[in-house]
Amino acid sequence: MKIGFIGLGNMGAPMAANLARAGHTVTGFDLNAPCPEGVTQAASAAKAVSGGEVVITMLPNGAILREVASEIIPLMEAGAVLCDCSTVDVESARAVAERAQAAGLGALDAPVSGGVGGASAGTLTFMVGGSDAAFTTVQPLFAIMGQKAVHCGGPGAGQAAKICNNMILGATMAVTCEAFALADKLGLDRARMFDVVSTSSGYSWSMNAYCPAPGVGPHSPADNDYKPGFAAELMLKDLALSQQAAAAVDADTPMGAQAMALYATFVEEEDGRGRDFSALLPRFTARGRG
Repeated sequence: MKIGFIGLGNMGAPMAANLARAGHTVTGFDLNAPCPEGVTQAASAAKAVSGGEVVITMLPNGAILREVASEIIPLMEAGAVLCDCSTVDVESARAVAERAQAAGLGALDAPVSGGVGGASAGTLTFMVGGSDAAFTTVQPLFAIMGQKAVHCGGPGAGQAAKICNNMILGATMAVTCEAFALADKLGLDRARMFDVVSTSSGYSWSMNAYCPAPGVGPHSPADNDYKPGFAAELMLKDLALSQQAAAAVDADTPMGAQAMALYATFVEEEDGRGRDFSALLPRFTARGRG
């Protein structure tokens, strides 16, 4: 396929590179980042989408997505698919899809899970909202960039799934870190704690696959001084999106709200910015209540 790719940051660059490596013709644009190997640099977003059968965007937030979509949708060829892989609010995803469909385009919201490591390895999971036809068109590309793509429903469904997933992730990581800090204070060895919890009713992805305790369980950012696989400020962004969505539909999400407040304190008032979201563990072990 001929693919336009807009947004070549930490996630977008390896995703675009994997598509190019698989033999697709990829033209990329980013205001700041250079194109990865195999991707042709375009002088503008408009140039990047010219003639593209699929245009993929990976952008910081909904406002920027709307702005970029307004620029490129009128320039895309009829029948092409706009596939946004950013994590944004559901309202922005639906607004962009509506505008794309009105212009005769396919539209997908396809946020990802798996972090920078998954983007590089081509093992991302895509949560996809949009039409069956658009999903079928882009599915071969999802198979290159990731290990799984789930068609969750119509426009906005991908973002809804991502927001709900990461609300669970934020809350479970927080309580996993709390539990390790409590175990320390009770004199329980961390490795013994992991051996029990990882095979008992307290197991979770945060414990079993991404353990926040250094030297315990599979290798994780905790073993690399909490250099981010998924930065705390990105978790805060996703938790804020969950609470924005909850307010819009009058959903009661007290655990999600508490997790957002905790990460807001960690990122904005403590030393969490630029650290992995699992770095709550040293934050808890350094203090008592508070």
